[in-house]
Amino acid sequence: MRLPFDDIMEFAIALLSISPQELEALRWTFADRKRLLDHLLASGRAAQGVDPERLGMLPIEISIPRDDLTKMQQFAVRELPKAASKAAVIDRVLTALDLAAHRQDREAR
Repeated sequence: MRLPFDDIMEFAIALLSISPQELEALRWTFADRKRLLDHLLASGRAAQGVDPERLGMLPIEISIPRDDLTKMQQFAVRELPKAASKAAVIDRVLTALDLAAHRQDREAR
């Protein structure tokens, strides 16, 4: 998945903000959320040493296993609109997740 660093962090914050009841509605455990957050927070390694003025829009590539990608898509559709600060973030995240899923589907063939 490839997204600007700011969008990755906003997605991570949205994941952190969901309540235990919302986790249950998604049929996720706390371990599921932690694993998904770990994928997003791995982007920090790629961002190290980047000029802070450029960091926000710097595209970062994150490798996410297919099962977790599916969970992230579910979350982005269902919960991200409640937490994201801008509709454009939602659009970019959904597009990036869809592109990543299609890429994985092509590679699996």
